[in-house]
Amino acid sequence: MEKKKTNKKFTFLLIGLVTLGGIYGGYKYMHSLSHETTDDAQIEQNMTPIIPRVTGYINKVYVKDNQQVKKGDTLFVIDNSDYLVKVEEAKAALLAAESSFEVSKADVGTAQGTVAVSDANAKSSINNIESAQIRLWRATNDFERFENLYKNKSITKQQYEQALAAKQEAETQLKMMKQQKSANDYQKNVAVTRTNVSQKQTSVAAANIERAKAALEAAQLNLKYTVVTAATNGQVSAIDLQPGQLVQPGQSLFYIINSEEVWVVANFKETQLNKMKLGQIVEIKADAFPDDKFEGSIASFSPATGSRFSLLPPDNATGNFVKTVQRLPVKITLTAKNAQDKIKLLRSGMNVEVDVHLN
Repeated sequence: MEKKKTNKKFTFLLIGLVTLGGIYGGYKYMHSLSHETTDDAQIEQNMTPIIPRVTGYINKVYVKDNQQVKKGDTLFVIDNSDYLVKVEEAKAALLAAESSFEVSKADVGTAQGTVAVSDANAKSSINNIESAQIRLWRATNDFERFENLYKNKSITKQQYEQALAAKQEAETQLKMMKQQKSANDYQKNVAVTRTNVSQKQTSVAAANIERAKAALEAAQLNLKYTVVTAATNGQVSAIDLQPGQLVQPGQSLFYIINSEEVWVVANFKETQLNKMKLGQIVEIKADAFPDDKFEGSIASFSPATGSRFSLLPPDNATGNFVKTVQRLPVKITLTAKNAQDKIKLLRSGMNVEVDVHLN
């Protein structure tokens, strides 16, 4: 009789387990029809690297490990002695360029004045030549008359010689006027050339001013870069900086994690994507906070599977091919229904489980 009772208890227990398993299996099946889940998901945040723009030795560090900072807060300062000197050098170079420009303008004015004087002298020479030609014409006519009269013995030899001397003097003056005109023309050409050269020198001097201004702005920018500030609100990572340490441009020193922007990247199997769409509601559970639930929505799908972004993407055309299910990163943003104080507890890299509501 006791054996029969034992068999009945086992039978009831087995039936109960089977029933519960069936109910659980049915629930999972019904759940799978309207949900897609994965535990291959992590919290993501913007991580801004702190990279100096100038070379120098650290003068002072103003932040500590894991400290909260605001945009514009000073993180550390680089010794600016060399950059102050370069700013002063740039200022002196700009002053010299401006002085050279003023001298060039003065040279242009002087050369233009010389051109005007030479032009006036050239015009005066033309008038003098015309007058000398008229005097030569008159002296020549007088000489021819006096020469005929002298041959007829109507005038004295002295009068003849005076007419000859007047003609020769007029010829000499005309020759001198022509030579003077040639000299004035040459001086005018030289003055024009000098003016052109001076104008080009002025253009070069003006360009030197712009170059000196650019050099001054660059020096002032480098001086400004010796004070490294936070580009965004957030929390700094571990800081391994000491006063006196040499830093180089492009050297990543530490990070600022922007705690105001939090999202999830979930890697779903490609076989799970056929019913997933943008905007679908997602339930999120963080391993660090199992009692809290967060709400999100699908924001975007990656343009390629994760393997395509790896350092050595697989090439199925080589070797033996083994088909494996690929995973596609899906970005999930947190909705406004979440408590902000809870979101601030999430940290980049934390593992989460996501449940996408397909319906």
